[in-house]
Amino acid sequence: MAATAGSLGSWSENILEHFLRNNQITTKDGAEITWYHAANHKAQMNEALKSTAHMIEADVLLPGDGSEHGQPIMAHPPETSSDNTLQEWLAEVVKSDKGIKLDFKSLAAVEPSMMLLESVKRHLKRPVWINADILPGPNGDGRVMDAKLFIDTVTSFFPDVTFSLGWTTGWHPQKVNEGYSWTMVKEMEFICHELNQPVTFPVRAALVRQSCSQLLWLLKKSGRYSLTIWTGKDDNYSIEDLLCIRDHFDKSQVFYDILEPQNYEFKQAIGIKVNL
Repeated sequence: MAATAGSLGSWSENILEHFLRNNQITTKDGAEITWYHAANHKAQMNEALKSTAHMIEADVLLPGDGSEHGQPIMAHPPETSSDNTLQEWLAEVVKSDKGIKLDFKSLAAVEPSMMLLESVKRHLKRPVWINADILPGPNGDGRVMDAKLFIDTVTSFFPDVTFSLGWTTGWHPQKVNEGYSWTMVKEMEFICHELNQPVTFPVRAALVRQSCSQLLWLLKKSGRYSLTIWTGKDDNYSIEDLLCIRDHFDKSQVFYDILEPQNYEFKQAIGIKVNL
C-alpha cells in the first residue's frame, strides 16, 4: 500500500520531521539540513555518500549519443555522458540513509527514471524530492519543462513524492538583476495550489533579497510550501542577503543548498556548527 502524503518514511514526509525523528538534526530549522550538490559522477557520488550531508542532489538526463539504450545517466548540461547511470546511482544510494533530490533537465528522462525509482522504492523510506524548472524566471533563458506533463508523469508513479519546482534564472555581474516578479510567483501558485504534495521552490540566493514580498506571499499560500536557496558558482551575493532571508521567513520553511565559503560563513553567523 502506498504511504499517505507526509506519513513516516514516505517521500513527502517533511525533511525536518524525518531527520529530527532519526536524531540527525536537533531543531525544526531548515538551515540545519546539509546538502551535497551535483553528486553525479561516481567519484562525487562516493564522496557524497561518505559525507555528513543529509540530502544528496544529482542531475538526470538521457545520454546525448544514444548509448546505454537510452538509460538515464547522471550528468548536468552541457555534459551529455557520464560514468554513472541512474540505475547504478540508486543501487549505491539505497545503501545509505541520505535523502535524495533528483534534478531533471528533459522530459524524456522523467518516465524511464520513475520506472527505475519504482524498482527501489521499498528500500527508500526517506525524503525523495523531484526537481525541474517549469517556468521562466529572472533573466532566465534556459528551456523550461512542460509543467503539466512533468507533474502528471511523476505523480502517475508516485503520488507521495515531494516536488521541487523552480524558474529558469540568470545572473549578470554588470547589471542590476531584478528578482522574482509578482507575475512569476502568481503563475507558480496557480500551478501548485491544486497539488496535494509538498512543494519546495528553489530560488537563487542573489535574487531573493529583491523578491522578499513576492516569496513571502507565495509561502503564505500553503503550509505545504517551502523555499530552497541555491547559488550559482559565480553569483555575487552577501551573507547579509542570507541573513535577511533568515530574518523574514519562517526557519522551518527555508533550506539552504549553498556553496562554500558562504555556507560556512552563514552557518557561523547563525550559530550552527559546520562539520568540515
